[in-house]
Amino acid sequence: MNEAEIRTLEDIEQFLAGTTCQSLKIQGSRDNLYAWVERTLVRFRYLWLDKKQKGLVRTYIQHLSGYSRAQLNRLIAQYRKTGHIRRRQRTVNGFQTKYTHMDIRLLAEVDRLVDDLSGTAIKAFCQRAYEVYGDQRFVRLACISVSHIYNLRKGKVYQRCRRKFTKTKGVQVNIGERCKPCPNGAPGHLRVDSVHQGDMDGIKGVYHINAVDEVTQWEVVVTVERISEQFMLPALRSLLDQFPFIIKGFHADNGSEYINRHVVGLLNSLMIRLTKSRPRHSNDNALAESKNNSVVRKTFGYIHIPQQHAKLMDAFNRKILNPCINFHRPCHFPTVETDTRGKQRKRYKQRDMMTPYEKLKSLPDAEQYLRPEITFKALDAIATKQSDLDAWAQLQKARAKLFNTIFGQATQAA
Repeated sequence: MNEAEIRTLEDIEQFLAGTTCQSLKIQGSRDNLYAWVERTLVRFRYLWLDKKQKGLVRTYIQHLSGYSRAQLNRLIAQYRKTGHIRRRQRTVNGFQTKYTHMDIRLLAEVDRLVDDLSGTAIKAFCQRAYEVYGDQRFVRLACISVSHIYNLRKGKVYQRCRRKFTKTKGVQVNIGERCKPCPNGAPGHLRVDSVHQGDMDGIKGVYHINAVDEVTQWEVVVTVERISEQFMLPALRSLLDQFPFIIKGFHADNGSEYINRHVVGLLNSLMIRLTKSRPRHSNDNALAESKNNSVVRKTFGYIHIPQQHAKLMDAFNRKILNPCINFHRPCHFPTVETDTRGKQRKRYKQRDMMTPYEKLKSLPDAEQYLRPEITFKALDAIATKQSDLDAWAQLQKARAKLFNTIFGQATQAA
């Protein structure tokens, strides 16, 4: 059957009732198909037909063109409005790329240097690199949103630079406090906990003593061979001497390495108040526990380290790790909001992130808390000696050298 021979609605009805209508299709480009649909609508005076007749014409066009009902509706609507059917050619350029491949590789490098911190911390590093240290490479990353950092981490460019991700394992410690310290906004009240560096064949590894100031989050890590009186007392003296402000409180859990007469005697001689755990208050020492994860485990991992390397690791802590985390690692500081019912909530906002040293300087009349031999001028010289990322690059290099010395090969703590 020749389609051109169909001139009336009766011819359409007979055609649709035939057996060959399913195999007959109009061939040609999209422009040709549109032109044929327009000619068919004009030939059968579609706009002047009744509802039943329009349905007959529509079915006929669908059979021969292969268009769906929705597409045919759009074409007829265009014909009704303009009297013609034309293909609307649109070229979509897509979204403009804001962050280049170089920016994504730079983000991956920052993650590598600081051991994959949270998105808010990474944004703070990028902002400080551009605004504080004037690194022009971070001109776009300084304005990136926290959520988009996680989007870029999922991309192919980032994955080619950073293929392996290791989440920090949670440390479960049943702790509590019999007396909760109340610093009242003044630095010098420490939260202390011990971190064991693994066993191997029944032989204990080194121990890390992690002390964190509650107000400023100033942190000092000391490594000892064993948590006995012989090693703990010199380690605690070294730990207390590394804080730039006067220590007034010392809080620990109920571990015998801290709750004994020798430690009490040392703290009493320095006029430092000792507090310990009470049951069913596990959040009281949460700050020290979180620092165990985010600092100690991030730096040294979970691998067994023999006790004879304690002095070497303690030298690394004093010279590299402790200055880096106190002068070049932004931390979250909460803002307490009280609702109409008196309930308090802690909000961790991006604008409140700062390093422990910056937090110390921001306290009202901060100089009153410093030890007599310490000045902010000397501390400023340490803080501005190098940028944040340079300090972390130095830490990565020193840590690789440390593990190469201990294990005889470059081993990453993960």
